Amino acid sequence: MLDRFVSFIKQLDAPKRGGQDSSDDPRIAAAALMFHVVNADGILEEHEVAKLRGLLSETYEVTGEALDALIAAGQKADQEAIDFYAFTSVLNRHLDENARKELIGLLWEVVYADGEMHELEDNTVWRVAELLGVDNRDRVELRRRAKAEAGGGAD
Repeated sequence: MLDRFVSFIKQLDAPKRGGQDSSDDPRIAAAALMFHVVNADGILEEHEVAKLRGLLSETYEVTGEALDALIAAGQKADQEAIDFYAFTSVLNRHLDENARKELIGLLWEVVYADGEMHELEDNTVWRVAELLGVDNRDRVELRRRAKAEAGGGAD
């Protein structure tokens, strides 16, 4: 009986010993939020997924199998999530104020990957920004910048 108990305890601790616990990985939290934004308008387009892949690869300097694993983990986390708090709490623990603003900028880039902003995408980024403590002025400026970079001009 003691052996079973010890085995159980080791299993609980296994993810942490092998590296960072995936539920506390800010990269997965960011990927999940990006997937949520991509899916917010109900239309998943290939160029949106390509933009998401490119942003994750560039931001976290991952490619190949590591990028595929990050994307799969982010997509799974988004599908299993009931709200944004699980993701934003991880990000608040791991990112400073500037990094949280940069993440909102990345979310806006995902929004404008298809050249337009749907109201559900706007609402999603607004809610995430609120939970991350990014103020409205910064959120709007980051949106304007992403829209201009996407070729949509300024608001």
